[in-house]
Amino acid sequence: MKVVAFVPIRLNSQRVEGKNLRMLGGEPLLCHILKTLCQVPAIDEVYVYCSDDTVRPYLPEGVRFLRRDTRLDRNETLGCEIYDAFTAEVDADIYVLAHATSPFIRPATIADALRKVTDEGYDSAFSAERLQTFAWFKGQPLNYSLKAIPRTQEIEPVYVETSAFFIFRREVWRGLHQRIGSHPYAAVVDRIEGLDIDYPEDFALAEVIARSRQL
Repeated sequence: MKVVAFVPIRLNSQRVEGKNLRMLGGEPLLCHILKTLCQVPAIDEVYVYCSDDTVRPYLPEGVRFLRRDTRLDRNETLGCEIYDAFTAEVDADIYVLAHATSPFIRPATIADALRKVTDEGYDSAFSAERLQTFAWFKGQPLNYSLKAIPRTQEIEPVYVETSAFFIFRREVWRGLHQRIGSHPYAAVVDRIEGLDIDYPEDFALAEVIARSRQL
């Protein structure tokens, strides 16, 4: 069974300029997730999928560079277009899609989720944050009744996808065209593991976390 991990990278980030190559904890942001993936023994190959080969000097040992079409760098490009292109070029039984914007995800978390797919019958897995709180959706309570307000510790939790990783079997993508299948495993992560850097304030928080770990 071949397991391939890939990290889509573009260098023209709009919300945080130069985000993927910006220094965090003494190395470019993209290096964190790549080093994490390389520490998962069950992953056979790790790829950076990018149109610009100026990222090559930053890649950790063992990480492969695969050039993608520049049309995939447009702001309106959908994720499914990128996944279609990569899976058409690199064949695997299981794909691990990961993002550079989640620098604190642990190798053990990915390894455990991957085992759920390879050994325990799940067709996919994804990282998620468990929120046991009063949630609303479209103007209505999502997980409780206004007429019977439960104690916080008894409320039904909700799970929010994070961007750290998605693991899916080849047939899930090719058959359903989804990165989460019909029998997924939710890998629960804490606030730090689940941190997703989308905005400048997210990067500022990541820098605080990185400095605290160095201390």
